[in-house]
Amino acid sequence: MDFFMIRVGFLFDWVELHLESKQGLKFFATALVSFFVVSVMVIELNRRQFLPEPLASLFSRSHLAAIEHAFNLLLALEVVTLILSLSHSVTKSVGKQFEILSLIFLRDTFKEFSHFSEPLVWTEILPSLGSIVASAVGALLIFIILGFFYRAQCSHPITADEKIRSHFILAKKMIALLLLASFAGICLVDLWGYLTLGLPENAFASFYTLLIFSDVLLVLISLRYSTQYQISFRNSGYAVATVLIRLALLAPVIIGAVIGVGTTLFALGISLAYNAFAPTLEESGCKI
Repeated sequence: MDFFMIRVGFLFDWVELHLESKQGLKFFATALVSFFVVSVMVIELNRRQFLPEPLASLFSRSHLAAIEHAFNLLLALEVVTLILSLSHSVTKSVGKQFEILSLIFLRDTFKEFSHFSEPLVWTEILPSLGSIVASAVGALLIFIILGFFYRAQCSHPITADEKIRSHFILAKKMIALLLLASFAGICLVDLWGYLTLGLPENAFASFYTLLIFSDVLLVLISLRYSTQYQISFRNSGYAVATVLIRLALLAPVIIGAVIGVGTTLFALGISLAYNAFAPTLEESGCKI
């Protein structure tokens, strides 16, 4: 079993090294720009009725839809970063969840605009103005609260035993690899549903549902290495935050924004309480 987990750890390190290297980040940035430019060009061709059916029905006639598509790809990359951060710090991975939620709210703002005709007409925008403002303000408030969340972090190791800590990290790497493979599968199924049936994007909501189970699994696994009440409460509380994020994505726009901001405050409260009352362990240090 130890040999298998070590091999899994090596595989995770190899994936992380290639995805988060300078070359990997440069490749993804280039891909984002290229995808955005191509999307604008395809939409323009569709507006001029140069695309044949059924291809034309798959693409919007609004240039603003290209921003939504680019944000979807950016969100996919952020999800990969979230999964990779899982092995380093539970609090950091929770912070990444809220970063993605704020980006989803910003994407939804552009998504609303993509439904309007060009040029924009105020009377057409007015019925959707509340949803647009709620998504934008919700994203901003989450961004601000996250600043305090990251500043408040003081990470205490789960145990002072180095060997036990390394086992826990290997377990988190194994879960992260399973999440990465599952997210790739979710994206492929979501893309297939869009291309064949015209179904709306649902990959990120599905991923957050999967993330709930992985968070609960992490809570249970952590009990093998520590039974400290404070650690169990913090990890369980963060799992509840993931559930609330899923509800925010499910709820109507304005209610979802309120839930999202409230959940970020809830996570900040958990972090502050944990830092104030967590047991003092040898060689514990503060880090984000």
